[in-house]
Amino acid sequence: MRVVTYILIALLLLLQYPLWLGKGSWLKVWDMGKQVEAQKQINEQNQKRNASLDAEVRDLKRGTDAIEERARSQLGMVKQGEVFFQIVGGEGAATASGVIASTPSKGNSR
Repeated sequence: MRVVTYILIALLLLLQYPLWLGKGSWLKVWDMGKQVEAQKQINEQNQKRNASLDAEVRDLKRGTDAIEERARSQLGMVKQGEVFFQIVGGEGAATASGVIASTPSKGNSR
């Protein structure tokens, strides 16, 4: 009777091995599920980035407003006939054209 019990336990363990540690085991399925979720998050971030880049490209192709806004904010350009006023003051003082002028911080230099 004892031998039959050991044989049945051995068969049970042999049947359980593929379920827990084999090629299509629960552990591998669980790990693959975590990888899929991580990839979905990466895909969502990439889709958001692509959508914003697509909108920016469409704006640049459609009109000159986006190009003008970039020239004003990033390059500090002004239109012909405009007068540019820069107010010198505290750190990050705003200028008349809306461009933020950053002044160097006053440090103790000797």
